[in-house]
Amino acid sequence: MNPIVSLLFVLLVVVQLSPTLSYPADDHHHYDDDNNESPEHWKGATPLTVPTILENLPFGDFLSFSHYHRSCPDLEGIINRKLKQWLKQDYTIAASLMRLHFHDCAIRGCDASILLNHEGSERTALASKTLRGFEVIDDIKAEVEKKCPKTVSCADILTAATRDATVMVGGPYWMVPYGRKDGRVSIAKEAEWVPMGHENITALVEFFQSQGLNVLDLVVLSGAHTIGRSSCASIQNRLFNFDGYGNSDPSIDEKYLNFLKRKCRWGSDYVDLDATTPKTFDTAYYSNLQRKMGLLKTDQLLYSDTRTSPLVTALAHQPAVFYHQFGVSMAKLGNVQVLTGQDEGDIRTNCNFVNSY
Repeated sequence: MNPIVSLLFVLLVVVQLSPTLSYPADDHHHYDDDNNESPEHWKGATPLTVPTILENLPFGDFLSFSHYHRSCPDLEGIINRKLKQWLKQDYTIAASLMRLHFHDCAIRGCDASILLNHEGSERTALASKTLRGFEVIDDIKAEVEKKCPKTVSCADILTAATRDATVMVGGPYWMVPYGRKDGRVSIAKEAEWVPMGHENITALVEFFQSQGLNVLDLVVLSGAHTIGRSSCASIQNRLFNFDGYGNSDPSIDEKYLNFLKRKCRWGSDYVDLDATTPKTFDTAYYSNLQRKMGLLKTDQLLYSDTRTSPLVTALAHQPAVFYHQFGVSMAKLGNVQVLTGQDEGDIRTNCNFVNSY
């Protein structure tokens, strides 16, 4: 038996998933492909079982689910109402918030340092050029400040807003503990450490481990690419000059490659990360990898590397497990290196700037 598969059976804790969980129906296909799923895709599939959302999950010394119960009791209501307004205008903002949250937590932990808007900040870095959602957090923060001035951190708002946005597009709900402080430091060059879709699996595993996350978290959180878009500039090398001689990446399905070449003639254009159900939170992302239809290089490598391919196969055929584990992994992400000490950070009154007082 594959050692990765054996390890999964040892490490993953058995739980019963609620039969009352509901999942979004499949959306229509945006990329037509004649390849149907076959038993071949099931080869190596691992029956996955996962820990509960609160099991062995570090929340830091001072994070609490009741942190704002007295000081800002309607916080989650404010966030939820604002997000409904924004998603009604622009459905794609949900995926943008997930990415913004990841970029924040990936550098210096979940401290809202990505939101600081000054010369030389993470936000001004080339790696942050395509990040979106800043105005959503600003809008929520302004409303929160009216009701609960100088009380709620931008880091907590971004974390909770990402959770609510995920739910609104059909993803799972997870409880968010509060009490994060906002960081005072944001350095542009550090933003270049965030994976950008060109790394190998070893680099990705090492990066996730440096954040206290594991291989399962890597594969599951990559599943956020079930929705959202990428700039064509990020994949043009795969399409037009993968080897330096004008050839395409041979790991891309031929029909999908032709589609991408037509779609991404210009680097300024955008293409769906999930070629089949781009507006549905589902496991089609993993099925696409099995069909050589991963958009980013790092996506497709998940299925070709022996450390991650068994997980891809398992998640492709067990949507309930993906749905549940996505919540678990997102909760872990939201608690990476949080600032909670009295002198560790601030409660910003404006998410764009460090407090002047």
